[in-house]
Amino acid sequence: MTDDTKKNGPDAASAENAAEAAASALEDAANQNTEEAAPAEPDPLDVLKAENAELRDRFLRLAAEMDNLRRRTDRDVKDAKSYSVAGFARDMLAVSDNLRRALDAVPADQRAGADATLTTLLEGVEMTERAMLSALERHGVKKIDAEGEKFDPNFHQAMFEVPNPNVPNNTVIQVVQAGFTIGDRVLRPAMVGVAKGGPKTDAAPAANEDSAAGNA
Repeated sequence: MTDDTKKNGPDAASAENAAEAAASALEDAANQNTEEAAPAEPDPLDVLKAENAELRDRFLRLAAEMDNLRRRTDRDVKDAKSYSVAGFARDMLAVSDNLRRALDAVPADQRAGADATLTTLLEGVEMTERAMLSALERHGVKKIDAEGEKFDPNFHQAMFEVPNPNVPNNTVIQVVQAGFTIGDRVLRPAMVGVAKGGPKTDAAPAANEDSAAGNA
C-alpha cells in the first residue's frame, strides 16, 4: 500500500486498483487488436501447390497451342504439295481441249479413208493428248466421269436441258467439256447437258433440278 493510500484511506486504494485494472484492460485490448490486424503467414505448402497448378495450366495451354500450330503447318504443307500446280494444270487443260477439238474436227468417215500422212498425224495428236492427261493425273489431276451420272452442282455445270422421257430426270446425258478435280477440289466443273422429263430417281433431286435449270 502506498503512502498516499495510507493517508487517504480505503477509498483511495480502491480507486488506484480500479485505475490499474482499466489500464491493464486497455493494454490487453490493444495487444489483441494488434494481433488481429497482423496478417497471417501463408502456408509454404499451399504456396507451392498454387504455383505448381499455375505452371501446369500454362504448360497445358502451351502444349495445346503447339499441337494446333503443328496441325495447321502439316495441313498447309499438304495443301501446298497438292494444289501448287493447280494454275499450271488449268492452263494445260486448255491445251488438251484444243487437241481434242482438232481430233473431233475430222469426221469418222474421213478418218477411215485417210491416207497414211493424215492417219499418222491424227495418231500423233491422240498420243500427245493421252500423254498430257497422264502427266496431269500423276500430279493429282483426275477427269470427272459425268456422263450417265446424276447431276451434281458441285462437279457439273448444266449448259442445256434435253427432253428425254426414257432417261431419269436430272441425269447427265452429254458432256460438252470434260471436268477435272485436283486432290479434293474441283479444278474445273464438267459442262454437261441434262435430261428433263423422265422419271425422278428419288425425292432429293428436286433441289438439284432447280440448280441445273438455274445454271442453264
